[in-house]
Amino acid sequence: MKVVMKFGGSSVASAERIRNVADRVKVTGKGHQVVVICSAMGDMTDELLALCADASKGLEKQVEERLASIREMHLAALAATVSEKSVRRQVLGVLNVTLSQLEKLARGSTVLGELTPRSRDAILSCGERLSNPLVWGALLERGMDAVYMTGGEAGIMTDDRFGDANPLMEVTKFQVKEKLSPLLAEGKTPVVTGYTGATQSGDTTTLGRGGSDLTATIIASAIDADEVWIWSDVDGLMTADPRLVPNARVLREISYEEAGEMAVFGAKALHPRTLEPVGEKGIPVRFRNTFKPSDQGTVVKRNPKLYSKNVVKAVALVKEVAVITVAGASMVGKPGSAARIFDVIARSGINVLMISQSVSESNISMVVARSSMEKGANALELALLGQGGVFRKILTEHDVSAIAIVGGGMRSTKGVAATAFEAIAAKGINVRMTASGSSYQNLSLVVAEKDAKETVRAIHSAFHLEKLNSHSG
Repeated sequence: MKVVMKFGGSSVASAERIRNVADRVKVTGKGHQVVVICSAMGDMTDELLALCADASKGLEKQVEERLASIREMHLAALAATVSEKSVRRQVLGVLNVTLSQLEKLARGSTVLGELTPRSRDAILSCGERLSNPLVWGALLERGMDAVYMTGGEAGIMTDDRFGDANPLMEVTKFQVKEKLSPLLAEGKTPVVTGYTGATQSGDTTTLGRGGSDLTATIIASAIDADEVWIWSDVDGLMTADPRLVPNARVLREISYEEAGEMAVFGAKALHPRTLEPVGEKGIPVRFRNTFKPSDQGTVVKRNPKLYSKNVVKAVALVKEVAVITVAGASMVGKPGSAARIFDVIARSGINVLMISQSVSESNISMVVARSSMEKGANALELALLGQGGVFRKILTEHDVSAIAIVGGGMRSTKGVAATAFEAIAAKGINVRMTASGSSYQNLSLVVAEKDAKETVRAIHSAFHLEKLNSHSG
């Protein structure tokens, strides 16, 4: 059996946790072929983002302090993780190369007072390039024949969209299989940096936040793994964020499509493309809690049978969003109006989370990240308003939240929207905007930010999701 084990930042946040990861991999490796993928330690990616910000502003003192802290943290972790001198020397050699590259990049950017997208990705990749060698060393010390590789070295090739690179899937899968399959056949355990890849010219790229999960599923698809285990500090995918709904339940199984609808929403933030590579082949993905290793968590698979009577499986919330509305009576019956709007938004580099258009065609509303609202509205005003055109007004709302109701049973069940809206109305809450995905597995709505938590709780209760694991459904 081939297993890809991916460990999140919380799972490798300290020397003790890294040792626990190595112990778990060793136990799994006794009966299975294993590939290990790890994120950066703890909040290291955030620390590197702060380093990038300081470097781009030319803040030399702050940059030097951050670099010293990063070096000290990883060298201390090495000392506490690996005791065998020969192994420690091997790992130290890798760490010193990466730390030296990080320091050169950060100092060079500080002198210039600017940071290119390519340099930024090279800096951000260092989190994984420092944590994974520590895991590699812990495995070596436990007698495992482990091999450390960056994502690029493992064969993950991407385009040059730095910061959110797209893997070139066909060539990537071919290269990963060519590089990793022989190692597994020889009984070796590859340890591969998550989140990172490389362009055809060899420049380091990152896959966007949550990219380590995507690394795991790409590799699993390439080597025809039997399962992917994604370890983090949550029990699995849940019916709601337990911080909002205390009686939320873990979903023991869920379909690829349902999990995909939850990718942007919920407590466990998935990379939007995480499930694509494994969904094509039907490779199950388990989301498990590192700190509860006996718990099986959530399994994402084809045609799950559990909860077959439950129309809705989860209610999820996205905060820090805003609505931009483009209005104008002259838009009615004018082909290409929507295309012009979304072309402006796309050229501004803004991602649209949700779209709603009235049947009259007199307005189109979009949900975007709140941080992008002003940029998007300004771009639309410059491009569309004035000159006697069809567009008359650009309206914005910043005090809103988006909520998604997810469930595969929604496509064949009447009254889902009615149940949800009745529950919301009973709380005196007004729905400002709605949209339903073409898959009929996601009903999304927008409410005032102050009403968001109460809305999630009302919907969760209306569909009795607190009872989800009290029967086999």
